[in-house]
Amino acid sequence: MQPSDRTAAYDGFAETFAQEAAVSAYNAFYDRPTVLALLGDVRGKRVLDAGCGPGLYMTELIARGAEVIGFDQSADMVDRARSRVGSNIQVRRHDLEDRLDWLPNGTIDIALAALVIHYVRNRSTALGELFRVLRPQGRLVLSTSHPTADWLADSGSYFDAREAEETWSCGLRHRYWRQPLQSWIEEFTSAGFAIERLVEHRPHPTMAHEHPADYARLSREPGFIAFRLMKRTPP
Repeated sequence: MQPSDRTAAYDGFAETFAQEAAVSAYNAFYDRPTVLALLGDVRGKRVLDAGCGPGLYMTELIARGAEVIGFDQSADMVDRARSRVGSNIQVRRHDLEDRLDWLPNGTIDIALAALVIHYVRNRSTALGELFRVLRPQGRLVLSTSHPTADWLADSGSYFDAREAEETWSCGLRHRYWRQPLQSWIEEFTSAGFAIERLVEHRPHPTMAHEHPADYARLSREPGFIAFRLMKRTPP
């Protein structure tokens, strides 16, 4: 299958994002520590990084002994990830909206989807494909915006399920799906996953020195939420 011709929001912003995410409060001191802790020991595991961005997670997973495969919708992000991890690591352009027809059934130990599922409109297909490529009792670790944070960011009902949009300071138009916690859980379980752990992010202590205002805010109100999901197998 050819890469999707849908416009990738991060094309043209990959370098800016990579520099920011390497040191930012929400990425470096909030999401990555939380998600890496949920991933646990990855040594010798085959890990699929879905929506790998500029390869920051891939770099860490490789250093921890994992065999890593990455993909991203953005060609610019794929280029950044390849330059970061080297040519011997498989990184390809692919849209999570599309089927992972280049991966056989049951060949992945752990799938990672960090801050990407809320960009996906056809989440049932995406989750179903991640389920398919996982080995029996494989894990999917994903993070997303906390539903309460989404609700606090606008004046709508917490129970609204809809596409939201905001423009970041770099000029990137950020479109994402927001819905209540119950709806996220129903999507995961409908895809065949069992929830092994649910974690509401807490800021890493070093954020207090690097980003004191963000640390104060994220210490008292939620920003992101993460799940470790297990592939259920028939009895």
